[in-house]
Amino acid sequence: MHDDDTCLLDAYPSLWRSESWASRPALSPADGGSAISYGALFDRVGAMAGSLRRAGVQPRQLVALAMERSLESVIAILGIMAAGACPCPLEPRLTQEEIRDRLRSVGAATVLADAANLHGLGLVDGLCLLRIEALPEAPPYWADNIRADDPGLLLFTSGSTGRPKGVLLSHKGLLNNARGVVPSTGLTQRDKLLHVMPLYHTNGLNNQIFSPFLAGAHVVLADRFRAPDMPKLLDTHRPTIITGVPTMYSRMLDLAFKAESLAALRFARCGSAPITRELHARIESLLKCPLVVSYGLSEATCTSTINPPTQRKIGSIGKALSHQRVYLRASDGTVIDQTGTDGEICIEGDSLMLGYLGVQEDGVLEPSAAVLRSGDLGRMDEDGYFYITGRLKDVIIRGGENISPALIEQAISACPDVRNCCVVGRPDADLGEVPVAFVVPSDPARQDKARIQAIVSERLSRIYRLEDVYFVDALPENSVGKIDRKALTRSLAQEA
Repeated sequence: MHDDDTCLLDAYPSLWRSESWASRPALSPADGGSAISYGALFDRVGAMAGSLRRAGVQPRQLVALAMERSLESVIAILGIMAAGACPCPLEPRLTQEEIRDRLRSVGAATVLADAANLHGLGLVDGLCLLRIEALPEAPPYWADNIRADDPGLLLFTSGSTGRPKGVLLSHKGLLNNARGVVPSTGLTQRDKLLHVMPLYHTNGLNNQIFSPFLAGAHVVLADRFRAPDMPKLLDTHRPTIITGVPTMYSRMLDLAFKAESLAALRFARCGSAPITRELHARIESLLKCPLVVSYGLSEATCTSTINPPTQRKIGSIGKALSHQRVYLRASDGTVIDQTGTDGEICIEGDSLMLGYLGVQEDGVLEPSAAVLRSGDLGRMDEDGYFYITGRLKDVIIRGGENISPALIEQAISACPDVRNCCVVGRPDADLGEVPVAFVVPSDPARQDKARIQAIVSERLSRIYRLEDVYFVDALPENSVGKIDRKALTRSLAQEA
């Protein structure tokens, strides 16, 4: 390494093969298969890196990954990194056209694939296809010359147009996130994490693979989240930590969990989407442990604020992690120092991305700015806890007045007849936009629009008045379980 303490790949080998770590379980399948110890993980990652190097993978090269969710796919991601290259995990079951578009947009010409994901890859022009079961044998390898600003991970995220773009993260950023998450959550070798989130998502990798492997924790990799599976998974593995998004936890509320299967939980972690106070309280009541809400963006590697597990505040996204600066900025660009004042959440520090790939037509990397403007509106209290109050692009402008959908959603969620809701703006010839709500009722037989409108009117001022309520069986979601506001807005346009 050129500098001390700048890369996870520099820290992992010495820890994993140390006498105190080598026999400790690192990664195991949830179906009852054998656990991989840290010593064995070091050997397997090094072997994977050696094979990739012999297959022609070069330092700083982008290597896309098309594999089923498995222990082998985790080892492959780490192996690509250990080879000095940059992994780019793809969502499973993408169409041939989607694969072609994503690879071309970021300039990736090499794909590591398993047998289940070969369909369509052979038809992509100029692609170097590496089959994981056919990689050549080679001596183990761990790159020792990775620079802090070298690309360490490329993730796809949807932009404002909905077209995926590549977020390029540095090794410095990956380490910075992990060294903030580990102390903030108290991660140690005594922890066991149940992993049910996608391996192509920043949370599923940075917070649930890279960070625990820096703390010596045990990761149990289950299949992708399905609510009915959770009681058995918790009963079998007795984890100390689980992680999800609000929708995932909401789907668990009607399930029965044995008290002893929850006894080991230190906390449940929640992020990636807003959560109402009511849902927060119901989840804690179900799981009998604190629900720790965090906040972050792929563009800032992953996590920028988090509630301390033993000092969480319901409704807050927590305090800024160490090694990052999180603050509020006014519309004129000045920093907001006073508490209780809304501003745009901004992030500075080593966690910021190197830039986007695939945004411009020629796929040129956009240089990152020194400050990441999140697009989220928030405020801070006297203890340094941040609160999300809305999103700039989601703000509904009604007759010149700015309305935060989140405030209306909080009011609607107080109604016991409401299981879930989302508020968006509907075009209006007179006022420009008016707020309307999509509501999933707790009981489909009880759909009282007037009651929901009355609750909002009682709790909020006149400008927040709901123009209409649409009752639906479910709210549309994207691939990581976030409510898809764009889909709801499109449905309104089609109705018009």
